[in-house]
Amino acid sequence: MQFTYRCTTCGATFPGDKIMYRCPHCAQQGTQGFQKGNLETVLNQELLKKLGSQECVTPEDYSPFPIPNKEAFPVGNTPIVISERLRKTYGLPKLIFKQEGANPSGSFKDRASQLVVAQALHFKENKVVLASTGNAGSAMACAGAAYGLDIYLFVPAAAPVNKLMQSVLYGAKVIPIEGTYDDAFGLSIEYSQQFGGINRNTGYNPMTVEGKKGVSIELYNQLGEHAPDTIYVPVGDGVIFSGVGKGFKDLVDSGRINHMPKMVCSQSEKSNAISQAWQTGTENTISPSTRADSISVGSPACGSMAVNYIQESKGWATEISDQEILEAQLELAREAGLFAEPAAAAAWAACRADALAGKLNPNDEIVVLLTGTGFKDMAAFDGAAQIPPSIKPNLQAVVDSLK
Repeated sequence: MQFTYRCTTCGATFPGDKIMYRCPHCAQQGTQGFQKGNLETVLNQELLKKLGSQECVTPEDYSPFPIPNKEAFPVGNTPIVISERLRKTYGLPKLIFKQEGANPSGSFKDRASQLVVAQALHFKENKVVLASTGNAGSAMACAGAAYGLDIYLFVPAAAPVNKLMQSVLYGAKVIPIEGTYDDAFGLSIEYSQQFGGINRNTGYNPMTVEGKKGVSIELYNQLGEHAPDTIYVPVGDGVIFSGVGKGFKDLVDSGRINHMPKMVCSQSEKSNAISQAWQTGTENTISPSTRADSISVGSPACGSMAVNYIQESKGWATEISDQEILEAQLELAREAGLFAEPAAAAAWAACRADALAGKLNPNDEIVVLLTGTGFKDMAAFDGAAQIPPSIKPNLQAVVDSLK
């Protein structure tokens, strides 16, 4: 194999020739706080040296598993977007948005799902089981439809209907749970242990972090073979953040860049477990209540790993309110033509809050990671925007309505 597993808690290593989820030693510890025993992939030197090279530009080129027929599920190569209006408004002349909503199912989670598909096909598994608040589920359902895999999706019944319907239409077996994401997470693991299949749970399966790191390598290439100075990432369970960090760390280890960009953990103040852990040094689970469902997490699956990447990158955490997230959504749409769901808009909400507070260097190249399209959760705009009432079909009625 082209990689080994390493426990992020105790440092133990394991061969990569079989499916593993967590360190068998640390995962059994009954400690309080964040989950323990997460595994990360350690690439062999041959694959590591390829990262960022001209012949290593698609997920297939740096994947630890071969990706068959990538045209069936064309993940990545998402655009970078420049808004001169927002650059001018906030005094950030090098501000860049990375539009991950352009992925096949409309979210960043497609990157992880593609690699889990590759893992499943490599091990000749036809069933994938997972829990999700919406995006990971619809991404896996989309990938399953593209490759003919059976997807079993456990979701909180309160998840946004757009995301649930998307998964249903892709043909996944959707099981709504009368409980939280953490309830669905635990039940999905219990189901896969008894009935088989690969478990794709975010943070539980190491391939979810490994798949998501592709955005960092892609950014390195899109920016002309360098990393940005700062990157804002929306954070719930810490897996996207850890994936972005892993990508830049691998680029450092490959010799392509000298240091990681400053990574900013962008969290709702109503779902701030990782932010608080970074600030206080104490890892505690919480009872989240943010409207941004994709980052509403009480027990972060990759909380410890995310805190480590904040520290290693010399970054920080910024908390914002749900009202600031909504305002950021509307501003992105009206000022930049970027339609983002609440969780994605959290990254911009944090960035503009830091800009207004004078925390950012105007000479820095800053990337804001927009992780999902606004069509994922149209109910988020209830009360904030509405369709005008109909009018009579005559010009005077038009003039009157525009007043």
